[in-house]
Amino acid sequence: MEKIIKAAVDRGATDIHIKAGDVFRARIDGKLIPLTKQALTPDQTKAIALKIIPNEADRARIDQIRDYDCSWGAGGIGRFRANILKQRSSFMIVLRVIPFEVPTLTQLDLPEGVSEIVSADRGLVLVTGGTSSGKSSTLAALINHINTTARKHIVTLEHPIEFLHRDLNCSVTQREVGVDTESFSLGLRAALRQDPDVIVIGEMYDAEMVDRVLYGVETGHLILTTLDSPDVESAITRMVMMFPADEQQVARHRLAGSLRGILSQRLLPRADETGRAVVAEMMLVTPEIREIIANADRLGELRDHMEAGAAEHGLQTFDQHLMELLDGGIITRDVALAAATDPDSITVRKRPGKGVRAPKGSAGGAGEKSESARKGAGAGAS
Repeated sequence: MEKIIKAAVDRGATDIHIKAGDVFRARIDGKLIPLTKQALTPDQTKAIALKIIPNEADRARIDQIRDYDCSWGAGGIGRFRANILKQRSSFMIVLRVIPFEVPTLTQLDLPEGVSEIVSADRGLVLVTGGTSSGKSSTLAALINHINTTARKHIVTLEHPIEFLHRDLNCSVTQREVGVDTESFSLGLRAALRQDPDVIVIGEMYDAEMVDRVLYGVETGHLILTTLDSPDVESAITRMVMMFPADEQQVARHRLAGSLRGILSQRLLPRADETGRAVVAEMMLVTPEIREIIANADRLGELRDHMEAGAAEHGLQTFDQHLMELLDGGIITRDVALAAATDPDSITVRKRPGKGVRAPKGSAGGAGEKSESARKGAGAGAS
């Protein structure tokens, strides 16, 4: 098993699928590729699950497990986030590759101004995107940037712990939900009493957590978290819609006062078929954008203000970045059109604003470096 997994990691896999009745498969460059020819038996898959489960108490109740998350490491191979599940009454395991080295913002080829998002002492920073869009890698890179440029106490709440952060200029306290603290909610409440400057939460998923996060910002902290949302505008809408209807206007005003910035991202196939390129939408909250967020009737103006703020504030929309990648030969026209929020902006080939990051290279240049770095930084992390 470990030889197969190592071979997958060496080929740049982001995820590995192990399922009874099927062969080993790995997601490489976004495609699920078979690694072996012989299908696994239910007993073999169960034995692999037992090897991955970290504690004896959970191994003893393996026949009762239906969905189970943990982290797993193998010397000389790597670290993984594991999800063990039942399907057709047999086990399946999905391993997400987590590199030992924490990526940098430069290695992930993110917009040049992204470090500005975490430069403040307080505020809410969201990293959004769909599954396997690289959110975890980007969040780790933002933590790493703070860790190397500031002198602060960073507290993370994760389930499970993914990237391991060393204490550099900062002190980094990493807590695993279910192991070091009972829940995200209790962990966040406790974190506010642990003299934090920065709090990092793996994911927000309900109104109670959003409420606690906003309270944490209101008490003077910088909080970083992720959200499954395809773009900046839908991230704002989703957070507000988590609350009951009679609380949404208050939630909208609290969000407008707390939000520092949002980075949304996707991974798209490269034109030279050597991997995937990141396309990002970035919003830093300006006074005008704060007013838009607070007013539900004005949310449709958000994208226009992001486009207009490219030169002055370093903002950018997905379509602006798509045009940049298309002009640099990094992605094809068909890929750009399929991913565009407004395909007409691609059709007429509008040039990006002055403040949008210029291409660092052609399809065989910096973009290739970006993909190799992203593979090494767990680009598939959700």
